[in-house]
Amino acid sequence: MSAVPEALGLRPDQVEAVLEAACAAPSTHNTQPWRFRLTPEGIELHADPTRRLPVVDPEDRELLLSCGAALFNLRIALQSFDIRPLVSVVPDRDRPELVAVVRRGGLARASGELDRLVRAVRERRTNRFPFLDQPVPAGHRQALVRAAQAERAWLHVVEDRTQRARLRTMLARANQTLWADPDYRAEFAHWTGREPGAAEGVPASAGGPRREPQDEWALRDFTGGRGRPRPPGRDFESEPLVVVLSSFYEGRSAEVQAGQAMEHVLLTATSLGLSASFLSQVVEVKPVREELRRLLGGGLAPQMVLRIGFGSPVPAAPRRPVTDLLVQGSEVG
Repeated sequence: MSAVPEALGLRPDQVEAVLEAACAAPSTHNTQPWRFRLTPEGIELHADPTRRLPVVDPEDRELLLSCGAALFNLRIALQSFDIRPLVSVVPDRDRPELVAVVRRGGLARASGELDRLVRAVRERRTNRFPFLDQPVPAGHRQALVRAAQAERAWLHVVEDRTQRARLRTMLARANQTLWADPDYRAEFAHWTGREPGAAEGVPASAGGPRREPQDEWALRDFTGGRGRPRPPGRDFESEPLVVVLSSFYEGRSAEVQAGQAMEHVLLTATSLGLSASFLSQVVEVKPVREELRRLLGGGLAPQMVLRIGFGSPVPAAPRRPVTDLLVQGSEVG
């Protein structure tokens, strides 16, 4: 008998496949801060407060972005089983950890775009290695912008040289601010540089090579000091495609929505043969995030900054088993 029950009319193995897709979403330091409660009528997505990052993410903004990314994967996985998902993102005072409820809304329409996004769920990786010095075509950029718009978010491509220079300075300053905090260093060390076999956190093998002074767009060492020396002349690209994902408003619902947009952008990038990594420091230091907001005109709320380009294959980060993520009835309410 399967440890995963039926839900939404799907067999246990189909439900497990849907949840595995949801769990393939990215999360800050690969904390995987989500859990699921299954009922015959729906799938509930819950935030896992035991996986908070209180130093770097004290307001749980990135935690909700991660849950939003998992929600997007859940949605398209259900569509691949011909279920049109009805999503409710409504605060519940009695259950503050509840992020969203997904119910059955009829039949979904198959499409080539859906197929490409579903395939990309398994192929997507956070690529912290150098990219090729090859520009991202304009058509690809437009596809990324459309992906964000489809989720009611805005993707700003940072092309202006003055904006890029200011953003690069903000990134360096945010990184210095974070690294000067011993609590941040301890939190970061706890979740990164993991040994093989760990089911969570960033393994040293996925952390990229050691950082060097000339690497202006890649500053954090996720290897726990075990980064591999890079081959001679293999620097990080000097001019990656840098984009800022913003929401039109602020608050919990906006962050969940932005997380869905972020994942739609990342999966679209993957389907186009592109790689991506996160320049999160800019949005993790609140004064720097506010400066970024002003740089973009002040009307939108920056949620995430991404570095995108053509990269080489990288290993997948580990994931916890679905059965470890199921919320039992007695644990909620």
